[in-house]
Formats: sequence, C-alpha cells, structure tokens
Amino acid sequence: MGTRPILPSSCALATTAEEAGYRIDAPVEGRRGTRVVALDDDAATAVRRLARERWNAARFLTLRTGPPPAPDGTDGTDGTDDALPLHHTGGAATDLAAELAAADAVVMIASARAGDAAALAAGRIGRACAGRGVMTAGIVLGGADARASVAALRPHARVLLAGADDRDAADLLTAIRA
Repeated sequence: MGTRPILPSSCALATTAEEAGYRIDAPVEGRRGTRVVALDDDAATAVRRLARERWNAARFLTLRTGPPPAPDGTDGTDGTDDALPLHHTGGAATDLAAELAAADAVVMIASARAGDAAALAAGRIGRACAGRGVMTAGIVLGGADARASVAALRPHARVLLAGADDRDAADLLTAIRA
C-alpha cells in the first residue's frame, strides 16, 4: 500500500499566496460575538493585551477580584451560574447572563497556575453556556505544570488548547473570527 500525498490546499500552512487571496476576512453577518474571559490574574494580563488588538465583535472580560462567588448566594448574588460577576477590561461591571445574551462563543483563558476560583468560574461559565447552546473553548497559558488548569477547564470547554502563549490565543481568536 502506497502513501497518499498531502495536497497543498489540505493544510493552512501549505496554502499558496494565490489560494490565500481567496480567504474571506470580513466579519460574518449575524454573528453576535465572542466573549473572552480571564479566569485568573495571569490570564487577565494576557486578556488585557489581547483586548488592545483589533477584533470583530469580541468582548474581553475578567472575573471579579476577591473571593469567588458563593454557589449558595450568600455573597449577594442569587447563586446561579448566570449571576457570575465579571468586569470588562476597561473596568465596567457586568455579569455572565448579560454577556451570554449577546454571545455565540465563549473562550475561557487560564494560566497554568490558576486555582480553585478559576475552576469554579469555569464550571459556572460552562454550565451557563451549555444551557444556551453557546460554544465554549479553553486556553491554558503557560508551560510545564498546567495539569490542574487543564483538568479544571476540560469538562467545560469543547475545544481546549494547553501550553499556549498570548500569540496562540490571538491565533485561535482570529481563526474563530472573534
């Protein structure tokens, strides 16, 4: 049995300049937008850098600082996944329900050192997205010992990119036309 050659058009890296000229980079009509959520402080730094780039309809968010919201509502929220308090990278407060109302994809970004608060937030975001049919993806920034962060995101992200850096995150957002 012989090997089959890989056609130039079957791999984005092998696309010729002429073929790349046919790529459509315009925003997709009817898209509501991607929400990019930093799950810890290191990820928030990366998300703020990403927010400075040019995007279609993406919004960049961070978790509220301090202790994570209590699941039973004793912290002033109603205890539902939708009540997860967030902030835009510019500082304006919002919550998960408001952001998901106008989203068709959510990308959660965590660092390799993300802790329990990130895992709790990933669960709440993942459940809220699943209930609405919103596509989820996860990016774990950093290197060697990211197992805990990967384990926290894996059940809640349909696509997971581990061991990534800021540029990988930007490439993923570009690929989904965020």
